[in-house]
Parts: sequence; structure tokens; C-alpha cells
Amino acid sequence: MDVVAYALLAAGPAALVVRRRLPSVALTLAFAATLAYALLGYARGPIFLALIIAFFTAVLKERRGFAWTVLALGYGAFLFLPHWAGQERAPSLAVAVGLAAWLLLLAAAAEGLRARRRRAIEEARNRDEEARRRASEERLQIARELHDVLAHNISLINVQAGVALHLIDERPEQARSALATIKDASRETLREMRSVLGALRRVDEDLPRSPTPSLARIEDLIAKAEASGLQARVKVDGRVRKLPAGTDLAAFRIIQEALTNVARHSGRTEARVRISYGDDELLVQVDDDGLVTGPASASASGGGNGIPGMRERAAALGGTLRAGIRPGGGFRVHARLPLAGSQEPE
Repeated sequence: MDVVAYALLAAGPAALVVRRRLPSVALTLAFAATLAYALLGYARGPIFLALIIAFFTAVLKERRGFAWTVLALGYGAFLFLPHWAGQERAPSLAVAVGLAAWLLLLAAAAEGLRARRRRAIEEARNRDEEARRRASEERLQIARELHDVLAHNISLINVQAGVALHLIDERPEQARSALATIKDASRETLREMRSVLGALRRVDEDLPRSPTPSLARIEDLIAKAEASGLQARVKVDGRVRKLPAGTDLAAFRIIQEALTNVARHSGRTEARVRISYGDDELLVQVDDDGLVTGPASASASGGGNGIPGMRERAAALGGTLRAGIRPGGGFRVHARLPLAGSQEPE
């Protein structure tokens, strides 16, 4: 062992420094240093370790063609060149077969590791795509919820503000009641917006502090409608039972949006809500006897956002929604929502 031997021993591991950025260069340098060490007849030892690492890195970095070429060249070079250089005896058949088997085993291990790594990368990519898809769906659902909350409460505020302005001089007590309703509605709107924005920003990891909108809270919704001056009656048919969460929420939001439209566009202040529990579906119907004009007509034909939004909710559950003028006058919203997966009462 002399200075050249130690230099060649160090050259192989030194080439590994650039193996990630330049895998082909690292493999070439490690191969040249190892072959030179063998041809000069220095003492054998763990001289192939750096070459093996460089080969694995080239395969993993998708330099497979180059790596297999170096492997084939290395088989012939390390088998015959030391003999031609007078450093070793001629290789026997057993040595040739043994070296070929060892190199094939090495190549199979590298290819297996590469395939495993590619599968892991693909699975991670699929998980990321699925997470992004779910996040997009969740944000779309949150946007719909925000639209429903704002549309309902701002309509309530608008109606009550008009009542307060009309009565503030002649009936101040009634005007005060309308202003109190405006205060409550605006506070709830702000709370809902903070909750929605917190969910969008992923900064609020606590459980919801208010109940999820559902038909169990229909009386609260009717009370808010009555506070805005709309007289609403509710009739429930069939056996009341716990509904799938999506169906329950969709039914509540459809009724909420329909009552909002009555308050906005109907010439009357009365509405009738009917909820029918069937064996396989839930029927929701909201009627009023008023005259629909202007914006309501546009909504009924699809020009607004409220009725198309209700249709989307029903369609997302595999149901249907019809909205239009009733025979004899007035407006009707009629939704059919499937009850697949509904549960018995608790």
C-alpha cells in the first residue's frame, strides 16, 4: 500500500458527495477508481462499497440505462483485465458464474428498491390529491353554508330595518323590537362568519360550540322568521326519526332559503312548511299565497342563486327539487331527498 493506493481508496467515497446531483458522474468516478485499484494489484478489501452505493443511487435516480451499462462493463473489466495486466490468474468458470450471479443479485436488489420507492411516491401523490379533493369539496360546502347564513340573516335585517324606519316615529316600541331583532341577527351572522372563516383557515380545531343546523332546530328557524314579520306554520307527517347528516342539513337549508325568498319576494306574510317522513325519502314543501314578481321570477327560472343552490343541494344527495308558481297563485318549493342510511329514533 502506497500513496496511490490510499488516493484511489479515497477517490471512490469522495465521488459519492455528488451522487444525488450527478449520479452518472459519481458512478463513473467510483468505477474508474475501483478498477484502477484492482489493475494495480493492491491488496483486496472493501473497495467495492463506494461503487455499489453509486450504482444504487444511479438506479434510484432513473439513470438505469447508464447503470446497467456500467454493470456490464464492470463484469468484463474486473473479470479479465487484472489477468491481462498480470495481476491475477485467469478466471475459472466458477468465478465467472459466481461474479455474474452476484452482480445480477445486486441489480435485482437495486431495481426492487427503485420499484418500492416509486410505489411509495405514487401512493403519497395519490394521498395528496385525495386530500386536496376533499379539501376543495369541504371549502365548497362551507361556501354554500356561508351563502345560506348570510342570505337568511341579511334578508331578516333588511326587513326589520324597513319596519323600524316605518314605525320609528309613530310606534317607537315596535321599532325598538325590530332593532333588537336586527341586533340579534347581526350578532349571529358575525358568529357564523367567524366560524366559517376559522374553518377555512384551519386555525380553529375546537369542536363546534353551536348545534349543527338540522330539522331538530326547525322551531328556532320558524321563530326567526316570525320575528321578521313572516307567519309560518309547520306540519310534520310520518314517523320522525334521525336522518343522515347530509340529508338533515340539506332539508334545513332548503326550508331556510325558501322562507327567505318568501320574506323577500312574496306579497304575503304567511308561509306553510310541510315535512313528510317516508320509508325511503323525505319530502319538504314550502308554500305561500303571495304574488311572485321581479327577482323571484328570475330565481324561479334559474337566474338567481337561491333556488339553483337548493337544487344543487338536493341533486348532491340524489334527490330532486321543483320550484315555481302554484296553481291558483303563490309559490311552491318542493324537494324529495332520499333517506338511504337513515336511523331509528334514539
